[in-house]
Amino acid sequence: MDPGWPVNGSDAVKHIHPCYELNDAAYTFARSPSTVCVLLYVFLGSLSVLTVCGNLLVIASVAYFRQLHTPTNCLIVSLAAADLLVGVVVFPFSMAFTVTSCLYREGTPCRIRDGFDVTLCTSSILNLCCVSVDRYYAVCRPLSYKTTMGTRATLSMILLSWGASVLIGVGIVAAGFSQGACGEACSVDVAAANTTGPVFSFYLPAVVTLCVYLKILLVAQRQANSLRKTKSAALRSERKATKTLAVVMGVFLLCLTPYFICVVFQPLAPEPPPAVAIETLNWLTLSNSMLNPLIYAFFYGWFRSALKVILSGKILHADLANAKLF
Repeated sequence: MDPGWPVNGSDAVKHIHPCYELNDAAYTFARSPSTVCVLLYVFLGSLSVLTVCGNLLVIASVAYFRQLHTPTNCLIVSLAAADLLVGVVVFPFSMAFTVTSCLYREGTPCRIRDGFDVTLCTSSILNLCCVSVDRYYAVCRPLSYKTTMGTRATLSMILLSWGASVLIGVGIVAAGFSQGACGEACSVDVAAANTTGPVFSFYLPAVVTLCVYLKILLVAQRQANSLRKTKSAALRSERKATKTLAVVMGVFLLCLTPYFICVVFQPLAPEPPPAVAIETLNWLTLSNSMLNPLIYAFFYGWFRSALKVILSGKILHADLANAKLF
């Protein structure tokens, strides 16, 4: 899903990316990386480590403490797994074969990078769709929530979201829709390629999720008066969980929407956008995988309590699986 344009000389390459150079018409990593290049890769490597560690803590917390074995948290673990794979696979691939590098070649490493990128991005948004469905039943149909959103239903949603993500990712890359190439002018085929991928992997599921959350918001507003009258702890808990996951959805859209808007409308621009802009927007999308655990730590008391127990090493000396976190 990356727009492209021709390279004219080594100066253009250095302008595009500080870590690459043009040798014998080949776009390769510089033999003597500059200070800017080293600092850039140290920064990106740090983001990768934070992404992996944060999402591992989310998965470990839910897996270890039995109190956290709920349908919503199973969906959160599935989302964390997608974010974890971004840190383990997509970050290193994107550092080794950057977006701007893959604009000028369609080799196997770039196809692998694109495949993981599309698949995990799609998995994240589909998992958020599943979370929105879970929140819909919890807030809008609380009486049927436990019977509808049981373990079997939750696992089916997770398997469906991952299966669909793999099919979409493989299909988009195999069809060549992940690489748009624009020379002096963009063809209709390139415009279609740059539109088809984002529609199926981002825009369509994002619109569905937003519509579900809008419905939840309307119902939650009607419940506000009831909350004041009854002071129901369960109702407050459900609304807090919904609010937190709505923040996760909002951050997700803020991180990914600029890149997908750029990709879709790039063929209509009189001149291609600067490669540095494409590179920056792509890393902004990847950074979303690092932000979700920070949101959980800020909003969820149970996650902060679980972190204290895990990071203090208490779980190594005692069986705290049945400990009460909230």
